[in-house]
Amino acid sequence: MTGQSSELDLGCLLETRLADISLIHLQWFAPEDEGKTEEPTEYRLRKEREEGRVAKSPDLVSALGLLLTALALVVLGPWMFSGLRSMTGWFLTVSTELDPVSDAGPIAMAFFSNFSQIVLPLAIVALIAGIAGNILQTGFLFTTKPIKPDLKRVVPQFGQYFKRTLFSLEALFNLAKSLFKVAIVALVAYLNIAGEFPKLARLYSSSIWNSSVYISKIVLRIIIESAVLMLVIAIIDFIYQKRMYKKRLKMTKQEVKEEHKMFEGDPLLKARLRDKMREILSKNMAANVPKADVVVTNPTHFAVAIEFDPATMAVPTVNAKGADEMALRIREIARQAGVPIIENKPLARALYRDVEIGETIPESYYEAISMLLAHVAKIDARLAAKYASMGSI
Repeated sequence: MTGQSSELDLGCLLETRLADISLIHLQWFAPEDEGKTEEPTEYRLRKEREEGRVAKSPDLVSALGLLLTALALVVLGPWMFSGLRSMTGWFLTVSTELDPVSDAGPIAMAFFSNFSQIVLPLAIVALIAGIAGNILQTGFLFTTKPIKPDLKRVVPQFGQYFKRTLFSLEALFNLAKSLFKVAIVALVAYLNIAGEFPKLARLYSSSIWNSSVYISKIVLRIIIESAVLMLVIAIIDFIYQKRMYKKRLKMTKQEVKEEHKMFEGDPLLKARLRDKMREILSKNMAANVPKADVVVTNPTHFAVAIEFDPATMAVPTVNAKGADEMALRIREIARQAGVPIIENKPLARALYRDVEIGETIPESYYEAISMLLAHVAKIDARLAAKYASMGSI
């Protein structure tokens, strides 16, 4: 019984471990972009750029650097080779005259001086090519955030790593790209060497200088042709990296809503603030309605009080509005204060719907309001002088 119990316990333990392992694998290889259907916002793109995470292809920098350096070598090659030959001849001449111990300092200074003059032009071209390759892809961007210490990078995320490097379209693309580059270099080298093979076989009869110049030309041609093809591949890779970058930055609808809330404010909070403001303004209704020049009614459901003082206002303003019982209250206050009440069902409904208390009348209603105020001036002589400049609205 004890043996059977141990076997059962061992079996349960194995099943539990297998379940845990299967759960871990499911977590590792779960799709990262699940539910991410929205294009990245401008804020998200700007934030990523500030963090130094941009779409770029290292191959473009390498290919451009290789091509420009090779072209510089074609232009400067004879001068560099002549300088190298002169430096070598000088050292061979003075090698029998100088003491390696006592004259080590001057010899080293002379070597580094001549060597820097030969190498420095190529180094400058390579540096410019590297900077230009990055600027062409990302524009002018300088940030130190990518090199800041981050403990999160120390802990490996095996699931994401294996998925990205082994089980993804990006991994297949990178593998195909690497193999294609090797094949291109091999093919370019083979075609160039095969075409020159008869001449290469006869170099044993030429001088060292002529042989070196001839081989150098073949090598430079191979480098330039390979660099041009690499540049084409790098451009394709940059387009692909940019596409994958946009895909990785896609957002869920919830993320877009949260970002919108961050900038525009919570819609529920804004609605509560509007309600609170409307409540405060409604409490002042008894003081605002008597200041109005006209009250537009539905006539039973809506009432909108409009105030316009050409001396202080550029556009008429809604200083009170209400529906049902509040509309009735506005009409009672207006009647007691002697404010004209005009029935205009479409205008009353539109103003109640589109204009909040304290807001100016929208431009689309200027003509209707002008006609309304002109009518009020005709029926109320006391307000005729006030609207002398009414044509300005």
